[in-house]
Formats: sequence, C-alpha cells, structure tokens
Amino acid sequence: MRFTYVPHAVALAGTVLLSACGKPPMAGPAPSLATPEVGTITVQTQKLALTTELPGRTVPYQIAEVRPQVNGIVKERKFREGSDVKAGEALYQIDPATYKASYDSNVAALAKAQANLQTTRLKAERYKELVAIKAVSQQDYDDAAASLAQGEADVAAAKANVETSRINLAYARVDSPISGRIGRSSVTAGALVTASQATALATVQQLDPIYVDVTQPSASLLRLKQAMARGDLQKSGANAAKVKLVLEDGSSYPLDGKLQFSDVTVDQNTGSITLRAVFPNPRAELLPGMYVRAVLEEGTLDQGVLVPQPAVSRDSTGKPIAYVVGGDNKLQRRVLETDRTIGDQWLVRSGLKAGDQLVVDGQLHVTPGVSVKSVPWVAKQAASAPATASTTAKLASNSSN
Repeated sequence: MRFTYVPHAVALAGTVLLSACGKPPMAGPAPSLATPEVGTITVQTQKLALTTELPGRTVPYQIAEVRPQVNGIVKERKFREGSDVKAGEALYQIDPATYKASYDSNVAALAKAQANLQTTRLKAERYKELVAIKAVSQQDYDDAAASLAQGEADVAAAKANVETSRINLAYARVDSPISGRIGRSSVTAGALVTASQATALATVQQLDPIYVDVTQPSASLLRLKQAMARGDLQKSGANAAKVKLVLEDGSSYPLDGKLQFSDVTVDQNTGSITLRAVFPNPRAELLPGMYVRAVLEEGTLDQGVLVPQPAVSRDSTGKPIAYVVGGDNKLQRRVLETDRTIGDQWLVRSGLKAGDQLVVDGQLHVTPGVSVKSVPWVAKQAASAPATASTTAKLASNSSN
C-alpha cells in the first residue's frame, strides 16, 4: 500500500489541536466609555432697549418751485446758484416798464374819477335842499343822485385797477417764497418768461430741519403693538419717538431726530407703512434724496434672553431648536420661539429661562437623553465681532451674559 503526503491536511489538523487546548484568538482593544463633552453657557435675562433699523430717503422740509406771475423779459438774476436765500429776497427782475406805465395810468384814472365824484356829490347835495322847497323837480334830483352813485362806482373801479396794476408791478420782481437753498437757474438775463409757465425758474428747498421718510412692513407694526399689549415690551417713555440716523457710508449722524408721524394707509403694492422723522440739519450735511438708515426706538424689554447663534439650529420642519443640559446631566431638546437677530445673537421669546445650561458647542455629536459633561463655552475672537443686521438692539443695563 502507498501513502501520499498532503500539506493542507496537516495544517488543518494543527488548527484543530490548538482549538482543543481552549485558547481563544487575540481580541482588539475595548471601546472607550468616556462621557462626551459639550460647551455650555448659563442663560440669563437682561434689560434691552430694542431698536429697528429701516431704510429711507431724505426729503426737504419745504420745497418751492419759483415761477413768474407776469409776462416779460428777465432783466437780471439776483442770486448765486447753490446759495442760501431768505423768504422775500429778490431772485429775478422782470422788465417792469409796461407794468409801471399801466400803474401810472390807473392812478391818473383814479384821480380823475375822484375829481368827478366831488362835483357830482356837491350837485346832489344842493339838489337835495332845492327839491325840499320845490325849487327843482324831483326828476332833476333823482338824476343828480344817480350821477353821484355812478361817480362812487367809478372811483371804486379805478381803485381796483390801481391795485391790480400795483400787484402786477410788484410781480415783476420775483421773490423767494421760503427760506432755504436755491438750485440752478433755468433762465438767464434776456429770457422771455410767461405767467404761470410749466418750467420753474428755480427751486428753493428748506434743508434745516429736514425730513427722513422710511418704510416699515405692516406686519412688523402689528407685532410691535401685540408685544406692547401683552406687556412683553414697554414704551421707552420720553425717548420713544427718538430716532438715530446711519448715513450711506456707515457713519452715524451726530444729531438725533424725532418721529413726527406714521401714515394711516398701507401701501397695497409693498404692504408697508411710511414713517416720517424730522432731523436738525444746521450744516446741511443731509441733502435731499440721500439714502439713509433710520434707527427707531421700539421700547424696553425687561426680561430679554439673548443666546449665541451657534446654539440655535432648525429641525426638519424649520422650527428653531436648542439643547440644554438637565439637572441629571442628560441632554434635553427645547423648541424655541425666536424674535430677531441682534448682532451675532438670537433674541428668544420662549423656550428658555434664566438658569438653563444652554449647549452652544458639541450638540451635533450627541443625541437627546444621553449623559454629557458640561464645560464652559468661550466665544472665539472672530465670532465676537459685531454683525450687521437690519434690526439691532442695545443693552440698557450693565448685566452680564
């Protein structure tokens, strides 16, 4: 009999023998059981003065388009374009020759009418005495009395003609209707102008004070009124109507304004309401048509809750949520109601209360219900820079976060 050596069979037999000895194969390292760490802050309430930043445009306080009220040739322009003028100051002189002649003629006609009136009055007075003694007929007296009445009417008409010609002569001098800054002139000396023409000779605008018209969504106004009705927001007292201004280059206008009125009609196209504020403008820094941002004080929030933006996320339905560490060191999920962003923080209306350990960092790596270890969260230097937002707020007290 002949046997054949099979290497695979030998190897298999060796493996069986090792297993029989009861020695288990080598195992990998045991998984780590360390508690995950999350960065937290303690939620605190603070008093906030809420403001709203709205876009707007500057509008002249008064504006007057200067037009001639008589026909004629412009003899002289009496102002420098772009200068300040006073109300009643002469701007143009229209050739007054024809109006002066008409005035003189009417004055002479008035003198003639007054002279005729004197004789008819004396005649009527004499006839009145004579008719009493039957020295003249009643018809002669009636004629004299009628001539007196006609003479008085002629004098009244002559006076009206004199006044009309005097007004036309005065209109030959075109005065500024208001005080303000005058723009460019549309005519020069020698130009023919007509009464009440469509083209203005020049425009005068009063710039001190000056209006700022801004628009606010009607929904924001309703939300503000509801917050005040609930008592969440208190009026800021005497400063409730104070308005600050941010210029187009980002700088702040040094003088405060006051909210003058709110329009009573909502624009059907934009759904917004126009608000008008008035600002002092002694150095004419604000010019008509400038784009500005007005910062309006809404009111004071006594128990405001501000949290860093990284602490707030959204669930699958879009609702804002946050995580807190409970007393048992377990992670809890809270559904929030946020009001607005203030710089790099959220203003939370509900869902958090003072003393809550709010998770700002590390919440994405754990799930609600697990035990976590809280460590103080420190904001990064880059995150501490203020963010630009359309709605801002300022701290009204020195309470810490």
